[in-house]
Amino acid sequence: MPRRRTVAFVLFDQALSLNLNGPAEVFSVANHLLGANGGGYDLVFLSQNGGLIGTSCGIVMQTQALRTMAPARLDTVIVVGGAEARTFTQRSPLADWIRRVAPRTRRLCSVCNGAFLLAAAGLLDGRRAVTHWCEVDTLKTQYPEVRVELDPIYLRDGRIWTSAGMTAGIDLALALVEEDHGRRLSLDVAKDLVVFLRRSGGQAQFSSALAAQTRLGAARSDSRLAELPAWIVDNLAADLSVDSLARSVGMTPRTFARSFAQRHGGTPARLVQDLRLEAACRHLEDGDSAIKRIAAVCGFGDEERMRRAFQRRLGVPPAVYRDRFGRRDGASSPPSRSQRGATRGPYPSFTRP
Repeated sequence: MPRRRTVAFVLFDQALSLNLNGPAEVFSVANHLLGANGGGYDLVFLSQNGGLIGTSCGIVMQTQALRTMAPARLDTVIVVGGAEARTFTQRSPLADWIRRVAPRTRRLCSVCNGAFLLAAAGLLDGRRAVTHWCEVDTLKTQYPEVRVELDPIYLRDGRIWTSAGMTAGIDLALALVEEDHGRRLSLDVAKDLVVFLRRSGGQAQFSSALAAQTRLGAARSDSRLAELPAWIVDNLAADLSVDSLARSVGMTPRTFARSFAQRHGGTPARLVQDLRLEAACRHLEDGDSAIKRIAAVCGFGDEERMRRAFQRRLGVPPAVYRDRFGRRDGASSPPSRSQRGATRGPYPSFTRP
């Protein structure tokens, strides 16, 4: 019979409850679905001294002290986030414990700004990592050795896994279950949790327009590029070639291409495609226009090009997307952000605490 795996959640006072409860439920549902077949998960909840730990929303957790946990039992350690996460230093008892058990632990993970604790333990030096988008600059400043990325909802670098804020911890836990038991079980868990489609780690934390404005507006001395995403959204059906985009911001094509690459990191064509996809999704969710018409107004040119773009980026064609997320007769509101965010693609996943 396959062996059971011990997953240890590391908590501290005022830890974010969703960072804990979301991933924990993934493993709990996996246990239920595995049943007597074995190979499930034993969940333990640890804190520095054990006892009762209050979380961000008032839920109180009973925890074990770190010293009571034998490192040999650990398979996966998951550090949750919270307001105090960024205050831990290299000498903090939590960071010291994580550093000591790391060599004997198969996987070390963080949810939200729990990445600060992994960084304090020295485990992220030279590695790619992600955290909640509003903590990115702070993590970069405090730990310049860490290769912090803005966009992904979770990242794996060797045996170290980090995730973005809030519900991204659920996506990370689903990925861990998939690694252990295969995609079929991971999808079954997602279905049980009413997650329409599992999000891949590469999905952006928030919309392409907002992400682009954040990046392109980094240089306050020149706001022309920061205004570009809004201009594109207003002109999706127009010619959005590099030459046209350069003219819209008053630059030569060469200067524009260089400035865009320096500040955005991607290509103008990718940004245009992302914004057209987001607009098309809104049309499919909120209206009943023909797909051919939506393809035209969003700048895809024809229905087939839009279908290929949807299939490539979201994994489903426009008609299937509309069937799942479009308004039904008598519906008073479109799908929630969490429902839309469950589809692979450039949709917001951040929920403000």
